[in-house]
Amino acid sequence: MTIDTSHAAVQAVERQLRSHGITGEVRWLDEATPTAAAAAAALGIEVGAIANSLVFTLDDEPVLVMTSGGHRVDTAHLSELLGGKLRRASAETVRAATGQVIGGVAPTGHPAPLRTWVDTALREFPEIWAAAGHPHTVFPLTYQQLVELTGGTEVEVEPA
Repeated sequence: MTIDTSHAAVQAVERQLRSHGITGEVRWLDEATPTAAAAAAALGIEVGAIANSLVFTLDDEPVLVMTSGGHRVDTAHLSELLGGKLRRASAETVRAATGQVIGGVAPTGHPAPLRTWVDTALREFPEIWAAAGHPHTVFPLTYQQLVELTGGTEVEVEPA
């Protein structure tokens, strides 16, 4: 299978990375990595170092939760913290909000910024990896770069 590395969503992500001074290169993988476990295996790293970009709706507004691949988002816990009803977004909502498909959603490169929360568990890792707008892409960055890139609010996605 030949991969078109000129994919528009990936180019949008790359532009945002460069505009934020993030120099890590987008890596195109031979196989799609739609899960944190698949991405970690492809990269040879701990699953917790994968920054999952998960789109939810908070009282019907699309929002982004960047979570460690080692965590599951506790929607009841986050709903209480955020003061609204958090639900998993439909594939259509994800695509409309991000311009990207589930399995390749990046933390940036969206048509408009999304309110974002970043899992504090990701700060345990000196380097984390996130999808770059396509299921075959990932890129490295630091926890602090992720927070700055997304304008995200730091939060525990699982109760202590």
